[in-house]
Amino acid sequence: MKLAEALILRADCQKRIEQLKSRLLRNARIQEGEQPSEAPAALIVELENVARELVDLIKRINKTNSTTAFPNGGSIADALAERDVIVLRRSALADLATLASTRLDRITRSEVKYLSTVNVSETQQRADELAKSYRELEARIQELNWQTELID
Repeated sequence: MKLAEALILRADCQKRIEQLKSRLLRNARIQEGEQPSEAPAALIVELENVARELVDLIKRINKTNSTTAFPNGGSIADALAERDVIVLRRSALADLATLASTRLDRITRSEVKYLSTVNVSETQQRADELAKSYRELEARIQELNWQTELID
């Protein structure tokens, strides 16, 4: 199985767990004399089976990510860490540019005037560069995910 396929299965397991949780909660209480629409005990067994499958997938994905070399050096895990930090940096700069560029109109001259403390254009440009870096890195990660066999 390819790493990309395992990532899809992991996402599927996570969705299934959320769905099972929702179904369990809907059947947790019933009116006296009624029957639950689904047996909670059977749902719990299914939840436990999916959880075991998810743990196994996560362990294998993590092992694969940490041992598979990334073309520009390091491992896939290193590239994922870099990607995640790029997202945080881009978000912070984009939010800063948005806030700094927001105009606060004054009705009278006696109202406080606010000035931007950052160069909005440069800040937005840097956020755009980080977004591009993210897209490029994500594409390389995805490409490698489809080429890499999942470790047992």
